[in-house]
Amino acid sequence: MSKQKVMMGNHALSYGAVVSKVNVISAYPITPQTQVVELLSELCSNGALDSEFIKVESEHSAMAACIGASAVGARTFTATSAQGLALMHEMLHWAVGARTPVVMGNINRSMGPPWTIWSEQTDSLSQRDTGWLQIYASSNQEVYDSVPIAFKIAEHKKVQLPVMVVLDAFFLSHTSENVMMMDLDKAETYLPKYKPKHKLDVNEPYTFGALTTPEWYYELRYKIQKAHENAISVIEEAQSEFKDMFGREYGLVEEYKTADADTILVAISTAASTAKDTVDELREKGVKAGLLRLRFVRPFPFKKVREVLSSAKKILVLDRNLSPGIGGIIFQEIKSAMYNESNKAPIYGFIAGLGGRDITTETIHNIFEEAEKQDPKNIIWMEVKA
Repeated sequence: MSKQKVMMGNHALSYGAVVSKVNVISAYPITPQTQVVELLSELCSNGALDSEFIKVESEHSAMAACIGASAVGARTFTATSAQGLALMHEMLHWAVGARTPVVMGNINRSMGPPWTIWSEQTDSLSQRDTGWLQIYASSNQEVYDSVPIAFKIAEHKKVQLPVMVVLDAFFLSHTSENVMMMDLDKAETYLPKYKPKHKLDVNEPYTFGALTTPEWYYELRYKIQKAHENAISVIEEAQSEFKDMFGREYGLVEEYKTADADTILVAISTAASTAKDTVDELREKGVKAGLLRLRFVRPFPFKKVREVLSSAKKILVLDRNLSPGIGGIIFQEIKSAMYNESNKAPIYGFIAGLGGRDITTETIHNIFEEAEKQDPKNIIWMEVKA
C-alpha cells in the first residue's frame, strides 16, 4: 500500500529525483529553490541516495556538469530559479542541441531588478525557445509524479531532449501538502535504468558537439522540431502507463467543466487551481464557465487546445508573466493555436499576479466581468494600483 507523506513542493521535487534513481545531481543554491538540493545533498551524504552530488560555483556550471554527466550515460538532475535559470541560458541551448535528457526543476520566481524572490512565470517561459520540454504543475503531488514521468519522456528514443518541471514559488515550493509516495521497486519498473544508444565511451568513440556547416546544421534543427512533435504521443503513452501503474492521471492539458462552457479561461500552474473554485461559483450563478489548464507548454498541445476551445463563445487567458512590448506569453500562444480555426471566438488576454501578488477567486471573478466590457484587442491589466 502506498504511503502518504506531508511535504513542501520543493521536497516533492527532491523525492521525485530520489524515486527516479538519478545518478548525478549538480546544482547551485538560489532562493526559493535551495531546499530542493539541500535535501538531495543530505540524502547523498548519509547514503540514502546512491548518487554523485557535484558542487559547483554557478548555475551555468551546474548545467554544464549535468550535460557532461548525461553525455556519458548518467541520469542527471538539477534545480534552479529565476536569475539562476537565466545564467544557464547558454547551456540550456547546448543541452538541447546535444540531445541530453537532463531533467531540471525550476521554481518560478520573478526576474530582477528590483530584487525579488516571489512567484512569476516569466523566468521559465522566457526560455521556451531553447527547446526544453516544459511541464507546469499545480500541486505537490503533480510535482513529485512529474519527475519520473519527465525522465521517461526525455530518455525515450523518439525524444532525447531535456525536460523542465516547473512549480510556483511559495504557493507550492514552501507549502506543505499530502503526497502519495511510490514504491521504489515499482517506480524502477516504470522507469528502468537509462541506457542511451550513444554516449561518450573511450572504448567506443564518437564525436559530440563538433563543428558543423550549413550543409547539416539545418537538418539537426529539423530533428529537434520533429522530436517535439514525436513527444506528444510519447507523453500520452508515458502518462497512460503511469496511470495504470500508480492510479494517478495526467494529460497534456486538464479540462474542468469545459464540455458545455460558453466562456473558457485558460491558465497554468496554481492560478488554474484557484480558478476551479471561481468556475464553480459562476456555475452556481448560471454562468457557463469552464477552465483549461495547460500542463505542457512545450511541446505546445495544439490539438488538445483546439479541441477544447473549438466550441467556446469567448476565450479568456490569464498570464502570470509578461513579454514586454507584446503582453502575456500564454495569450500569444493561444492566439497562435486558434488563428486558422473556424471558431472565431474573441480571445482576451489578462495579466495578473506579477511579482507574486495573489491571484484570488475575486481576481478571477473580476476577469470574467471585465471580459464583458473590454476590447479583446487590448492588454487587460488586473488590479493595477493607481
